[in-house]
Amino acid sequence: MMSTTPRKIAAAALLLLAAAPGFARDAVSHDAQPIAVQMYTLRNVATLDEQLKIVHDAGVHAVETVGTQNVTAPELKQLLDKYAIKAVSTHVQLADLRKDLDSVVTFNQALGNTYLVVPYLGDKERPTDAAGWTALGRELGEISKQVQARGMTLAYHNHDFELVDFGGKTGLELLFDAAGPTLKSELDLAWVARAGYDPAAMLAKFSGRVFAVHAKDNAPKGEARDEGGFAALGQGVLDWKAILPAARKAGVQWYVIEHDEPRDPAAVVKVGADFLREQLPAAATQ
Repeated sequence: MMSTTPRKIAAAALLLLAAAPGFARDAVSHDAQPIAVQMYTLRNVATLDEQLKIVHDAGVHAVETVGTQNVTAPELKQLLDKYAIKAVSTHVQLADLRKDLDSVVTFNQALGNTYLVVPYLGDKERPTDAAGWTALGRELGEISKQVQARGMTLAYHNHDFELVDFGGKTGLELLFDAAGPTLKSELDLAWVARAGYDPAAMLAKFSGRVFAVHAKDNAPKGEARDEGGFAALGQGVLDWKAILPAARKAGVQWYVIEHDEPRDPAAVVKVGADFLREQLPAAATQ
C-alpha cells in the first residue's frame, strides 16, 4: 500500500474546499469586501441593535457611524462586536471638531476607528465665495494635522452646494487645495451627479485623496419623490459600469452604502450590498 505524500494531502484539502465553497466564502469574503453601511440610512429602525442586525444579515461587516449613535463608546463597541462589525469611519459635525476634538478622538479610538468625516455644513457654516472656501480649507487642514498626530485621518463629505463654480474651480476644489494633502475626500456620488457633474470624472479629479465614496443612486427625474428622489444602489440612473472602475483607479478603500430617505431601509442595504458584491470584482479587472 502506497504512503500518502504531503502533495496528495494538499491536493485532497483543495478538493474538499472546492466541494464545499461555503467554508471558503465564510472565511474570507466578508473581510475582503470593502463594503460598509452609513448608519444614517437605518436611523428610523427602532433600536441600534436592530440596525446593526440588518447590516449583519445583509452580509456586511463594516459601518460608518453617525457621531456617538447616542450611546457610550463601550456600549457601541459591545454591539459592534456582537454582530462582528467594525466601524471604519464616522460622521462628525464641524462644530464638534471645533469645540471638543479630544472627546471625538477618544470616543473613536475606543471603537478602533481612525477616520473622522465632516458630513455636512449648515447654512451659517457654508462659505459664499471663493475666499470663504479657501479659509475653510485652511481650517480643516489644521484640524487634519491635529487629528493625524493622534493616529487618525480627517475627511470631508460633499453634497451639491460645494460644487458651485467660482472662476473655474468649485468650492470643493478650493477647499481641498487650501487644506493640503492630509485632508481626504469622501465623495457622495449621487450628490455629485445632482450637481451636474460626472461622478467618474470627479473621482479622477480627486484621485489619491478619495478614501471612500457614498455608494448611492438617484432615481429617474420625477420618480421616488417620497424617498427624496434617491434609489437603491444599482436601480437608479448612475452609470456604475463607469463609476466603479474609476473609483478603483482613484484609490477608493470603502464603498459606503447610503440612502437618505429609504422607505425600506433593510431592503436598501441588502440590495446595495448584493449589487456591490456582484459588480466590484468585475470593476477590478477593467
